[in-house]
Amino acid sequence: MPQINVGKILTLLKEHNLLVTSDLSANLGADFTQVTYDSRQVTEQTLFFCKGNFKVEFLESAQAKGAQAYVSEQRYETNLPAIIVTNIQQAMAVLGAAFYDFPQNKLNIIAYTGTKGKTTAAYFTNSIMQQRFTGQTALFSTINTVVGNKMDDTFKSSLTTPESLDLFKNMDRAVNNEMQQLVMEVSSQAYKKDRVYNLKYDIGVFLNISPDHLGKNEHPTFADYLHCKEQLLVNSKVCVINAETQHLRDIYGAAKATSQPEDIYLFARKGAEITDNIPVDVEFEAISDTLTDNVISVSAVSEKAKQLNLTGQYELSLPGDFNEVDATAAIITSALSGLSQDDIRMGLQSTVVPGRMETYETNNHGTVYVDYAHNYASFHSLLGYLKSQAPNGRIIVVTGSTGDKGEDRRYGIGKAIGESADVALLTVDDPGTEDPAEIARTIADNIQNTAVKHEYVADRKTAVEQAIKMSTPDDLVVIAGKGHDPYQKINNQDVPYESDSVIVKQFVKGM
Repeated sequence: MPQINVGKILTLLKEHNLLVTSDLSANLGADFTQVTYDSRQVTEQTLFFCKGNFKVEFLESAQAKGAQAYVSEQRYETNLPAIIVTNIQQAMAVLGAAFYDFPQNKLNIIAYTGTKGKTTAAYFTNSIMQQRFTGQTALFSTINTVVGNKMDDTFKSSLTTPESLDLFKNMDRAVNNEMQQLVMEVSSQAYKKDRVYNLKYDIGVFLNISPDHLGKNEHPTFADYLHCKEQLLVNSKVCVINAETQHLRDIYGAAKATSQPEDIYLFARKGAEITDNIPVDVEFEAISDTLTDNVISVSAVSEKAKQLNLTGQYELSLPGDFNEVDATAAIITSALSGLSQDDIRMGLQSTVVPGRMETYETNNHGTVYVDYAHNYASFHSLLGYLKSQAPNGRIIVVTGSTGDKGEDRRYGIGKAIGESADVALLTVDDPGTEDPAEIARTIADNIQNTAVKHEYVADRKTAVEQAIKMSTPDDLVVIAGKGHDPYQKINNQDVPYESDSVIVKQFVKGM
């Protein structure tokens, strides 16, 4: 059973310059057998963390359930002993890792960051790793968390990168289930909120960056967003970078700050213009790219890349040129991890990403695609690609945008719709405390193309069905944003929702 004593807690906090004062200095041998920030999870001998939008009632509840002490940035009126720290989020990360006996050191960790593509790249990599490490590869993604092979070892993720205590708990569970590999996504918020403070990765991948997650509840500026993204490279032993990303000079500089040049690999599409002529190690190009067939050719350019034995052709299970970048990243990370070309080919061919480019054929209407696209970068790539594949048909889109965060997404979604869509049904998508009609109005105001027909449909299920019914056989219908999500966030409540995938599947079946 995991545990941690007071002496170790105070030593770690001092080492990280986090300790202000402690009421437990005279009792260094006392043990805690539970650590949590959720009062509902408190048991006897719990060390309770007061974080975020904290209310004193949470601490009172924790004490009533048996909490023995609390960690906080301030004191509360209670007789429960306190450990006061300068940064509660960093303290959680440091103590969480120690409580679970540093499970990250027992896993080979491949981590992805990027404005778009993290999930697809992670699933590509996981599928490849499973070819050699069958039943020994954990996955922490935006969609699902996989910590083992039993049914209850796979569960829906609540955050792309969870709170540190949950993150290390999941890692510990994976280690106990004899996992050897971990493929994970790391969000910018994970660094902004110190969820991954002091965590190191064996391989860190920077896919791309474009404006996103900017707003009052996320990143105040793009510079802050970029800085947080770059921290993944700063904390990685080996770095892999998409050289076609914006701000490459800054990103490459961040990698060089802590990694030697021989441990940094850059890749790009063949013929791409690269900032400052920074040399590329791996190139790729499309051999075939249709809705039913996607094959790329990958070539090692530098001597260190040639040692990875990755030059060759690879067939991808997902269509779209935007998936080729993610697949190339997965090829490089897998080769760096010692997997063979046969392993990589089998993995790429068999990858399934829930809610990503899911395809549904209809008898007398258009082909329907369900995808999680939710910002300009992903919409621009998805709709642009589909438009190129449908010369005789329309692109019909059903989408909305989230409330209470990422306000810039609404402008970007509208812009992308104006560039490549013909019809847009704007509807609800996790509006939070905001009015979904106002969110839709902002999207509509940014559709800078009068030829695009658009309307607001308040009920999402109705919008999905209406879009499919209005389509003709040559049309492509895109249901974007929700994928497999079984609920909608409305007024701080998780309201049950069938999910886009289920609604489309059932409606198409009944047509």
